[in-house]
Amino acid sequence: MNYFVVLKLLGLLVITVAASMTPSLLWSLYYRDGAQLAILLAMVVSGVAGSIMFVVGRSRPQDLFRREATTVVGVGWLLSALVGALPFYFAGAFPSLVDCYFEAMSGFTTTGASVLIDFDSMAQGLHFWRCFTHWLGGMGIIVLFVAILPFLGAGGRALMKSEVPGPVTESLTPRVKDTAAVLWKLYCILTVAQTFFLMLCGMSFFDALCHTFATLATGGFSTHARSIAGYESLPIEIVTIVFMIAAGTNFSLYYTMLRGNRRALFVDREWRTYVYILAGSTVFVAFLLWWRSPIYESPFRALRDSAFQVVALMTTTGFATANFDLWPGTVKVLLVLLMFVGGCAGSTGGGIKVMRWIILAKAGWGQLERVYSPRTVRKVRLGGEVLDDELKASILTFFFLWMVIFAMGTLMVTFLEGQSLLGDDKHLVTAATAVVATLNNIGPGLGLVGAVENYAFFNPATKLLLTFLMVLGRLELYAILVLFAPRFWRSR
Repeated sequence: MNYFVVLKLLGLLVITVAASMTPSLLWSLYYRDGAQLAILLAMVVSGVAGSIMFVVGRSRPQDLFRREATTVVGVGWLLSALVGALPFYFAGAFPSLVDCYFEAMSGFTTTGASVLIDFDSMAQGLHFWRCFTHWLGGMGIIVLFVAILPFLGAGGRALMKSEVPGPVTESLTPRVKDTAAVLWKLYCILTVAQTFFLMLCGMSFFDALCHTFATLATGGFSTHARSIAGYESLPIEIVTIVFMIAAGTNFSLYYTMLRGNRRALFVDREWRTYVYILAGSTVFVAFLLWWRSPIYESPFRALRDSAFQVVALMTTTGFATANFDLWPGTVKVLLVLLMFVGGCAGSTGGGIKVMRWIILAKAGWGQLERVYSPRTVRKVRLGGEVLDDELKASILTFFFLWMVIFAMGTLMVTFLEGQSLLGDDKHLVTAATAVVATLNNIGPGLGLVGAVENYAFFNPATKLLLTFLMVLGRLELYAILVLFAPRFWRSR
């Protein structure tokens, strides 16, 4: 393990996060909200610390291999959230450093779970920083890192592979730096477009920016306590739905379309399955709300709320226009299942990903065929290509680990919370869905962490556990879990 190159790159990463606080400082100065000094102090402290790490690390050979890249990604995300917590901490926005770290990690991992209670008392500059952490983390801090640093070379490919593992990896261009730049350009184009449309719908420029950051990153932070529901605007909801669906789509498909293949979306198996699940779930939920819920007398209102919440939860954005914790039990079960599905591979959405579910279903059907026809040998195909056994095995392993972590996480939350979450069905639902919502980077769950609630009531140990689940889900397990393997740290 070349610790010096790791230290150097982590130092550059800290400096990058510190520099990214500049827009928040400018908004704070514009609004004169009193957070200017806190943001500036956070920039100086993290900038100095990052510079020291860089200077110390550059004094030795700079070979970057996969082990070093994985370390930079895993430790880098943990460190970025700590740096991102400094503006909140210095401003006294939250009662403890644990709360500040929880909020920052929730931002960078695009989870959207929050411990913020009093929205009105938070400075506008800090509101902007909360949402901007979404935007930075949505496409990936390391992807941005690769795009702006010219000297990484082959090491940049190892960094991106560790941050964006996915079930199937692909490169849009021969050079990984160009691929990272393309992804960020597409991200910026969508950012400008959504901001423009939200302003047309009546949002201020500040609110449009903040909600665009949260939408395209599938994060869910808002500048208002009632989230999107606070606007009571159908046009705003429609624009948000469209861009949530866009954010949950594989970004490589947009690049393919720009290169001339206009039908790339419609011939992609994963995207079609993604849209079918969204559409079918929306209609089913709307029907149940209108038929069985006393809250909804109008089928149009039922369809409006169901469309927004189905898209928000499956894409793992987590915005809310209704308190879905009051919806019928069947609907709530379906919404929890959609949380596990997530967006497409190569999107900013969290969850297990639609691609993995398709491959699991195909592999399962193949095994079923062998029961009644043992001599049948059928290759699992996706998009005309045969999927090898190694890929299928890796997805099964991933799915198994995901379920084990979900079960163990739920057990740990109930243990750490003690009697407050034992013996009450609603509290057990709270524990389980808090784990689902953080591990899948969604934000709201059910019960005490529902759409109109927050995570502030958890004790510090539980918050740290949920914070760990956030980064575990964002990096799809391995880049974090490997840090706990003793052999990983031994020198070659």
